[in-house]
Amino acid sequence: MSMDLRTEVTRIIHRIRDGQGDAAELMPLLYSELRAIAQNYMRKERADHTLQATALVNEAFLRMVDQSTDLEGRAHFMAVAANAMRRILVGHARARATQKPHHPADRVTLSSVDVPMVEGASGIDLIALDDALERLARLHQRQARVVELRFFAGLSIDETAEALGVSPRSVDREWAYARARLLRLLQEGEG
Repeated sequence: MSMDLRTEVTRIIHRIRDGQGDAAELMPLLYSELRAIAQNYMRKERADHTLQATALVNEAFLRMVDQSTDLEGRAHFMAVAANAMRRILVGHARARATQKPHHPADRVTLSSVDVPMVEGASGIDLIALDDALERLARLHQRQARVVELRFFAGLSIDETAEALGVSPRSVDREWAYARARLLRLLQEGEG
């Protein structure tokens, strides 16, 4: 995303926060980025998943409209969008697991993600990953936020630092600790 576009997105978000803009102005500017995140999520889903990337973006955006006055900037918007998409997919996975208790939960392969969260891990189910992330949030809130921003939103170290209001060095350190703790939590959940 160009610097001019980032500046425009931030300007619109500030106008919305001040009650002078509409969240609908953001959709055309961020749609391609949101769709890329959604496609990344959908690549990890089963082939017969009923939800498509476009529907995932639209549903996430609708959920975010109410939160648009709380947004701080582009990085924060993308983090909230990625979190909304994660919640939608986890909801679908939980509903499917409830309907078909004899089938394993939907699987997500962490090793296929551009950001290597857990080296060598593969075939982790989406519900287990969400549960582990929730436990991590209870133990270390900022580390859980770093995982959400880096893994789910696909933000860089610098963008994550901007969204959290900390230094890139702090994010790098928290990211390393979070990956190790999350792997441990996932392994505990398997036992």
